[in-house]
Amino acid sequence: MRHFLRLVVLAVALFPASSFGQGKGGGSAALVGTLTITAKEGTQLPDSFFVVLYKNTSRTDTTKTEAGRQAVANHGSYRFTGISAGDYELAIEGDDRTLARLPITINSTSGGDVKQDLELAWRERSSPTPSGTISALDLYTRSPENKTLMDQALADSAKKNYAEATKILNQIVAADAKDFEAWTDLGNALFAQGKQGEAEKAFRRALEERPAYPLALLNLGKLNYGQKNYDAAITALSQLVAAHPEIAAAHRFLGESYLGIKKGSKAVPELEEAARLDPENQAEAHLSLAALYNAANRKDWAAAEYEKFLAIKPNFADKKTLEKYIHDNKKF
Repeated sequence: MRHFLRLVVLAVALFPASSFGQGKGGGSAALVGTLTITAKEGTQLPDSFFVVLYKNTSRTDTTKTEAGRQAVANHGSYRFTGISAGDYELAIEGDDRTLARLPITINSTSGGDVKQDLELAWRERSSPTPSGTISALDLYTRSPENKTLMDQALADSAKKNYAEATKILNQIVAADAKDFEAWTDLGNALFAQGKQGEAEKAFRRALEERPAYPLALLNLGKLNYGQKNYDAAITALSQLVAAHPEIAAAHRFLGESYLGIKKGSKAVPELEEAARLDPENQAEAHLSLAALYNAANRKDWAAAEYEKFLAIKPNFADKKTLEKYIHDNKKF
């Protein structure tokens, strides 16, 4: 498996919040801040990065005007002076590529400092898998009797006979409480019957036996997300992404959970990664990104995301509405 390094935004301001200055003052300001990059012990980072300020940018514009560029070491500071009101993009570059970006709107200036600290995490990720989904990462060795029962429970679940599957799975875990797979399947069967509280207990019981079991972490995260318990979802899904960064659905629901707590800057890299790993099954990540950019009044960026979505889902029911949005807002 090929590994490479990835930089993701951890703590930059939300896009709508990256709008500085109130009123109608004139003049210019200074854009200042620090750059902090965290990495696992022993990781070799570049000696320095570039913090670059672009003027009047769009997501798809290839002729952006560079307003300033500064080499900044980790934990170092940057300062751009003479900044007038307008739309900008603050980018972090290194390793011959753009590592992160943040749109900023400066509404007015009064000669003061505009502060924007940048905190990022450098982590490994794996190359895409064919499906971007969970495979048979763990297999529990059970007794012949419980194996027969498990086969029967899986057959019932496949037929959507979840009540009968629940009875059988309860038999399995009663006989062997360490069967983390059975606890996870029990959680799935309970969830399918709308018994979310019991399902959550089953997923957590599975994680007591196998703390990093991917299916239990993913399904617990999805369940918490559905209940709008975003903090709990983020806890489970962050653990899963750290251990198995190749699982597209984990990135998708982690990104959606960050949106739930209005952490747009953390949501963006997760949603982008979900779409990269599994374009077909995670195409809706582009819709979430588009909604975020539209709310931030970056309609050209939103149009670009809608365009990516329609390229994957050309038969989308509301295709005409998206095409009109693209036509009205895309920058050619």
